[in-house]
Amino acid sequence: MLINNFFGHLKTVNRHRRQVMIHCFKAGIPWRGLTHDLSKYSPTEFIPGVLYYQGSRSPNEREREVDGYSRAWMHHKGRNRHHFEYWTDYSTKTKRLEPVRMPDVYIYEMFCDRVAASKIYNKENYTDSMPLEYFLRAKPRRVIEKYTAEKLEFLLRMLSEKGEDEVFRYMRRSLRGKSR
Repeated sequence: MLINNFFGHLKTVNRHRRQVMIHCFKAGIPWRGLTHDLSKYSPTEFIPGVLYYQGSRSPNEREREVDGYSRAWMHHKGRNRHHFEYWTDYSTKTKRLEPVRMPDVYIYEMFCDRVAASKIYNKENYTDSMPLEYFLRAKPRRVIEKYTAEKLEFLLRMLSEKGEDEVFRYMRRSLRGKSR
């Protein structure tokens, strides 16, 4: 069973990274695609990925159910700037940990990541509305900076209503002239 989990998890990670890479190239952020999720190959993330592999959802979900938290996720979100959870800092005003605005390039990578994950886990049942539906289900519980949330939702709605080509065209145009 463990050997099947090993190869199943490796295949899922590789397929996901490949799909994100394709999306990032289309979005005009090739470097983000090439370097996306490399931490998933680290022992801290890969070993729990194998141990908690199920094939139909993130192993981090199962790790949380079993252990009460996901060490792999905490490692991952702390090293990958395309996760809004990475973008927190102590506010000088509130003296509390608060979400901060993500740069657009990482919001675009986050979009690519979410769409790729929906495609990988939903396989042939995938539709362009699924990433938006997933986002909206957790919206009331999510702690995310306002601009970041609005921009991501805007992109996911555009995907649902107009398709990938339109979203990627929008991203490429918006990044022209900006330093990344």
